[in-house]
Amino acid sequence: MDLIESYAEELKLIRKAGTKAWVFAVLVAIFLLPLYAPEHLVYVATIIAIYAIGVIGQNILIGYTGQISFAQAGFFCIGAFAFGHLYRAGVPWPLSVLVAGLITGIVGVPVGFPSLRLKGPYLAIATMGFGIAVYQIFVNTPMLSGGRMGLMIKKLEPVFGLSTVNTYYYFNLIIATVFTLVAYNIVSSYMGRAFIAIRDNDIAAEVLGVNLTRYKLLSFGISSFYVGVQGGLYALFLGYLEPNMFTFMETITFLVAVIVGGLASVEGAIMGAAFVILVPHFFSDLRELIPVIYGVVIIVILIFEPGGIAGRWMKIRLYFRNWPFR
Repeated sequence: MDLIESYAEELKLIRKAGTKAWVFAVLVAIFLLPLYAPEHLVYVATIIAIYAIGVIGQNILIGYTGQISFAQAGFFCIGAFAFGHLYRAGVPWPLSVLVAGLITGIVGVPVGFPSLRLKGPYLAIATMGFGIAVYQIFVNTPMLSGGRMGLMIKKLEPVFGLSTVNTYYYFNLIIATVFTLVAYNIVSSYMGRAFIAIRDNDIAAEVLGVNLTRYKLLSFGISSFYVGVQGGLYALFLGYLEPNMFTFMETITFLVAVIVGGLASVEGAIMGAAFVILVPHFFSDLRELIPVIYGVVIIVILIFEPGGIAGRWMKIRLYFRNWPFR
C-alpha cells in the first residue's frame, strides 16, 4: 500500500490514477443513464439522488459526530413544506430550495441542544419527540399542510429538448453531486476532525480544545440543512405534499440507509440511499414485508459487516490491490 507523503496528499479525494479511471467511468455511466435505461429506472435513480442528499446529512450527524437523532422525518417535513409555500408564493425554485434548507438548518440547531446533556438512547428519544411533534402540528394545522387537499406544487417545464423525467434527473444529479463534494470537504476539514473526535471521546476532544457546544450544534445544523434541501427537491419532484408522507417510518428509512450503507462514509450514504429506494421498488407487490427486510438486513450487517456496504466494498478493493499477497 502506498505511503501518504503529505497532508495535502491525504486530503485528495482520489489519489490513484487507476481509481480515477474507474470513478470517471462510473460517473459517465450515471450521466448517460437516460440514454440507455428505461424511463421508470431514470425516475427511480432521480429519487435515489434526492434521498442521497438527506442520508449524507444524517451520516454527518450519526456516523461522523456520533449523535443519534430520530428527528429526520420532522426536518424532512419542514423542508418540504417550507419549499412548497415559498415556491407557491412565486419565489424561484432554486432560491426556494436553498431557503427551505436554511430554515430547516436553523430549526435543527435548537433541536441539537439536548445533545449537550444527553447521549445514546436518551438523545434518540428526545429527538424522536421533536419528529412526532412536527408531524402532529402539520396534520392538525391546515394553514401549514394545505388541509385535506394537501399542497399542489407546479412541476418544472422540460429544458434542452429533454423529457420531464430526464430534466428532473439531471438537475437533481447535479445538486446531489455538489452536496456530496461539499460533504467530502466537510469531513476532511478541521470541522470534520472535530466531529470525529466528539464521536470517539467527547471528554478527550474537549480537553484537546474542541468546543463541544459549537460543533455538536453545528453538526445538527448541517445535517438538518441537508435534509431540508432534500425535502424541497422531493416536493418539487413529486408535485404534491401532505403530512402523511412524513411519518416516523421516514426516520427509520434514514436510519436504515445510514447503517446499511456504512457509518462515517459519504459513499456509503449514497449506497444506503440506493438500498432504501430499490428495496421497495423491487418488492412493490409485497410492501408489508419491507420493514421485515430492513430489520433482517440490519441484523446481518451489524453481525457480519459493521462497516456496511461501503466497508465491504473497501475490503474488496484492498483484497485485489494486495493480490496475490493476501
